[in-house]
Amino acid sequence: MTLLPDVDEPRADFDAGTGPCAQNTSDPNTSDRNSAALNPSARNLAAQTTGQEPSGLDFGSGVELALAASNQLFNARNAPRYVAQVLQGVNAVATKVERTSQPFTGVGPAEMKCRVEAVDLERPLPDTAAALEELQHTYLRDAVYFHDAKYAAHLNCPVVIPALVGEAVLSAVNSSMDTWDQSAGATMIERRLIDWTAERLGLGHDADGVFTSGGSQSNLQALLIARNHAVARLRQDPANEGLRLPLLLEKLRIFTSVDSHFSIQKSASMLGLGFDAVVSVACAADHRMDPAALASALATAHDDGLIPMTVVGTAGTTDFGAVDPLAELAALAGAYGAWFHVDAAYGGGLMVSNRHRHLLDGTRLADSVTVDFHKTFFQPVSSSALLVREGAMLRHVTYYADYLNPETAARAEIPNQVDKSIQTTRRFDALKLWLTLRIMGAAAVGALLDEAIDLAARVGSVLAADDDFELAAEPQLSTLVFRYRPVLADGTRLSEDGADELNPAIRAAVFASGQAVVAGTKVAGRHYLKFTLLNAEATLEDISEIIGLLRSSGESLLDADLPGAVFPARTETHA
Repeated sequence: MTLLPDVDEPRADFDAGTGPCAQNTSDPNTSDRNSAALNPSARNLAAQTTGQEPSGLDFGSGVELALAASNQLFNARNAPRYVAQVLQGVNAVATKVERTSQPFTGVGPAEMKCRVEAVDLERPLPDTAAALEELQHTYLRDAVYFHDAKYAAHLNCPVVIPALVGEAVLSAVNSSMDTWDQSAGATMIERRLIDWTAERLGLGHDADGVFTSGGSQSNLQALLIARNHAVARLRQDPANEGLRLPLLLEKLRIFTSVDSHFSIQKSASMLGLGFDAVVSVACAADHRMDPAALASALATAHDDGLIPMTVVGTAGTTDFGAVDPLAELAALAGAYGAWFHVDAAYGGGLMVSNRHRHLLDGTRLADSVTVDFHKTFFQPVSSSALLVREGAMLRHVTYYADYLNPETAARAEIPNQVDKSIQTTRRFDALKLWLTLRIMGAAAVGALLDEAIDLAARVGSVLAADDDFELAAEPQLSTLVFRYRPVLADGTRLSEDGADELNPAIRAAVFASGQAVVAGTKVAGRHYLKFTLLNAEATLEDISEIIGLLRSSGESLLDADLPGAVFPARTETHA
């Protein structure tokens, strides 16, 4: 197999004096290539016959072009072509990953926009090799690479190879998971994995679920089921007879912690409840929802004539990795007849942890659970699932269509997954997890997560001992929230306002360098930096180098004469 040429040339070839759009970054030879269509002979024949581009093809030329295009259809005849072209793509990615020495190049949006806009989508390239060569400049060279040890920003994981094998298989076979007659074996594999996940979470024998595109969709579907369940009960009251849905929604409320995922508020809005239907509940100092605060909020809502529809507990908050006291929240939800949903998009991987699995014990009490396999199971995007403790509750999203999933099919027990999903056409993403478990095993996946959690604990100790940094909270899973707030030369510490201006600037400078990628967030209205560590091969030395880069960037920014900067402001004397 021939390696593609190294295209990681310096970005200095873009002339800043003439703007990012001034230079044509495409291969100088592509002007000739672009004159060819999918099949050059077909396009030439069309031009000779009609004197026009293919938009003016006559019937004969159109047939020639269609015949040429059919060579790109995946089928038995073209299987060798498929193997050859896919291997070129695999080789391009593998070569790039082998030669990548940092997670990003630092390219800006304007430069990338110009490169992509320079591509003429009406003039195809002659072959896959040419397209992949172009792709180096429009994507691969400047992608953000999550496998790099110095990527420490968001909940993006390096992916395991068995899952990539699954991705290749599922995209080629292209099963659609909506009905049995489009998926067959894929349906049974997905259902088996749902059962396996429900068992790991302790949801019981009546549990069921479905794969989704991600945590936001899983949360949306959970809240849709909870809403419809609550409405069904309201309709049993004769006083509500004849009332349309909007009137029944007015008093429904969702209770979730102030640190929960924004998809809860977004889902409430999409479901017709409104953003203000979400009651934000205070957290304790460890950023776990405070059960006493929840009890007070529920009682107040009840006394005001409102209806607690759902309590959402989080198993792994995005910023702090906090796992709410799930058993206590479940008891409070039950006392008010509210649906109890657990958002374990981040913390769901704990179900295969060899040392921290106990943190998910309370999920067995949930009515529904969100799990993102593309976070802590090291799967490619997308791979998520929604589980419900009582499978019958999935009826709240069922709609029968005669042309797809007629009710007669359900009565005949034909397993149409669309009956459980808010999606219709849906990828066979479960295959990636299936092959991961069959090749690696659950314990191996859990070991990768345990390594990331252990690394976060060690990094937390380093930051806590460093006088230039302030740690917002002790790490609980694999995230750390902290800020650079050094002691200045005169013995005073950088002010809160100065730190608020400095830390986002540090993050931007480091991102622009491409040497590392870190995230940012706010705590009590103040700007902080954040590490999200999901790379089992990252070492303490790797993260220490990022800390050093953050420090040096902060020092440089403090030394710079920045107009309007409040960096030098002092508010306290360092003891």
